[in-house]
Amino acid sequence: MSEPRTRSSSLLSRFWHGIASYAVKFGVVGIVGLVIDVSLFNLLRLGVFGDDHFAQSPVGAKIISVSVAIAFNWLGSRYWAFRANRRRNWIRELGEYVTVSLGGLAIGVLCLWVSHYVLGFDNLFADNIASNVVGLGLGTVFRFTLYRYWVYGHHRSDTVEAPTKVEAAERSLFEERSERIDG
Repeated sequence: MSEPRTRSSSLLSRFWHGIASYAVKFGVVGIVGLVIDVSLFNLLRLGVFGDDHFAQSPVGAKIISVSVAIAFNWLGSRYWAFRANRRRNWIRELGEYVTVSLGGLAIGVLCLWVSHYVLGFDNLFADNIASNVVGLGLGTVFRFTLYRYWVYGHHRSDTVEAPTKVEAAERSLFEERSERIDG
């Protein structure tokens, strides 16, 4: 009876440490980034920072708001969500992070552009639905997948904690094996 319980708790533990904990932390960082993005987007669209310039246009406001959110999200991802896999070469990590983020930005801007200019939904509510619901949802799946498996992937040998991970893996292999042989 204890073996199924142990197996299920082991599966839950592997799921939590494998992807769920990253997804939760990524979600928290993303929610704060979303607040920054949506707030700044709407402030720019409403002309709080001035009228009749690129920053007030739907696409200009979105590019600026997402760029500010990307900077915040990189810091949150690097130092909290994916901190165990952050890279020694932070410039390369930042470059990869920005590349993925720009892909997510392109997804959101494309959704906004199609809604606003192709479909003719040209009011603030429609702009928010297109960019902050549809575009954000599609962009989030894209970004999480590439951050988790490319930018902060476990396969990276240049992570800050790579030597510690190797030692832990060796320890678990040899200690577990010796316990099975002794037991």
